[in-house]
Amino acid sequence: MTADPIWRGFALDAETALALLDWQREMGVDEPMLDTPVDRYAEAARAPAPAAPVPAAAPRTGPQTAPQTASESDTDDLPARAAALASRAETLEQLAAAVESFDGLDIRKGARSFVFADGNPAARVMIVGEAPGEDEDRMGRPFVGRAGQLLDRMLDAIGLARDAVDAERAVYITNVLTWRPPGNRAPLPAEIDAMRPFLARHVELAAPDLLILMGNAACQAALGRQGVLRMRGKWATAWGRPAMPMTHPSYLLRTPAAKRDAWADLLEIAARLSA
Repeated sequence: MTADPIWRGFALDAETALALLDWQREMGVDEPMLDTPVDRYAEAARAPAPAAPVPAAAPRTGPQTAPQTASESDTDDLPARAAALASRAETLEQLAAAVESFDGLDIRKGARSFVFADGNPAARVMIVGEAPGEDEDRMGRPFVGRAGQLLDRMLDAIGLARDAVDAERAVYITNVLTWRPPGNRAPLPAEIDAMRPFLARHVELAAPDLLILMGNAACQAALGRQGVLRMRGKWATAWGRPAMPMTHPSYLLRTPAAKRDAWADLLEIAARLSA
C-alpha cells in the first residue's frame, strides 16, 4: 500500500507531520510515493554494463571440500537446530538466551525487541499466544496492547492475574514467536515449526498445570492443527498437559459476539483449576 501526500502545498509543523505518519502506518501504508513517477525500465536501460568476468584461478592440487551452495544452505534444518539449543537449557534464563541467539528466522532483523515472556513462571496456568504486535515489540513484553488489556480483564474475571505473586492466582504468558512479524502478519508454518522446540522446552521448564492456547498459531504449535473456532471449549493435550484452545483476544475485539463463548471457556478453565 502506498501513501499519496495529499497535504502537499500545506505548511506542516513537526507534531502534525508525525501524527500524519502514525495515521498512515495504522492504515497499512508501507511504501512512500515520490512527487514524480519513476520509470524503472528506463533506469534499467541506463544501468552500466556488467564488468568483464575475472579469469578463474588455477586449480589447486590436493583434496578440497566443495563450498556450500545457496540451495544447500536453504535446506538447513531449523527445527533440529532449535531443538539442539533448547535441549541444553536447564533454566528459563538459559532458554531465553538460547532463543535470543537463534538466527534462523529473518523476522528478527526487522523487530525492535526480543519478547520472551511475562508473568509468574511458577503459575499453574501458562498462556501461549501467537506473536508480538507493535505495542509488544516496543515494550518487550507479550500481550500489552489492546488485546493484552482485554486478556487481563478476562483473567481478572476468574481471579487470575499476570502480576499475582501467589502461584494459584498467577499466569505465565508467552508467544509462539518471540519477534514481531512484519506488518503484524500471522506466523508462517515454517516459523512455527522452527520455534516449536523452544516452546516445548519452555513449557517443560515452567511446568504449568494447564495451558491456554490463544489463536491458531498456538494451536498449530502445540497440537499440530488449526481451526480454533472448532476446537475452542474442548480440552486437548499438549506436551502431556491439559490444554484449552481459545480465540485470541484480538479476534474478540473484532468480533464482540464471540465473547460469550470465551466466557464459557474461562469458566471451564476456572472449574478445572478448582477441581
